[in-house]
Amino acid sequence: MNGPYFATVPSLMIRHELRLLASLWLWAARRTDGAAAGGTVFGYTRGQGAMMAGLGFVCVIETVMMSVLLRDWPTVHLVVLVLDVYAIVFVVGLHAASVVRPHVLDPDAGTLRVRQAVHFDVRIPLERIASVRRELRTTHERTDGELDLAVGAQTSVTVELAEPVAYVTFFGRRREVRVVRLHADDADGLVQAVERARDGYAVP
Repeated sequence: MNGPYFATVPSLMIRHELRLLASLWLWAARRTDGAAAGGTVFGYTRGQGAMMAGLGFVCVIETVMMSVLLRDWPTVHLVVLVLDVYAIVFVVGLHAASVVRPHVLDPDAGTLRVRQAVHFDVRIPLERIASVRRELRTTHERTDGELDLAVGAQTSVTVELAEPVAYVTFFGRRREVRVVRLHADDADGLVQAVERARDGYAVP
């Protein structure tokens, strides 16, 4: 890795934080990012709701406890309070990003857009999908050419591609994949919708 690559990391982190904050606004406004007029959205937050709520609760308890422990050191207390509050905002922002950035199937554009909060956004042309199936997996090994977007440590849909598609990693690296595994609250509905869209897309 070279110097210019590392130089981009801070800007990528800042962009990530800004997108989390934007997700909070979209969530409060009950709006969805990237959902086309003719597209169908498929959420994936049901598998992580309890975990995120638990994590948020722990952050709140920590904030209260640290406020009590550091009440005699105002400066330290203020710094830790700011960090703790930001941690709570970060956790809520992660959940909000998952809610407002669902998977989107857009037959008109001929794409299946697979996402995971603000971390991943992969557009898969329907004509490149060789097969799509319901497949529950709770363990995933890191393999070249495969992308696992687990939620709550599981994926429920596997998409195999006839040709690779490219995506950009969290740190801005370009990768190509032939297999994408993802989670959807309505895995059967997503699989059936993609199959119908593929059939319709294949018709001249």
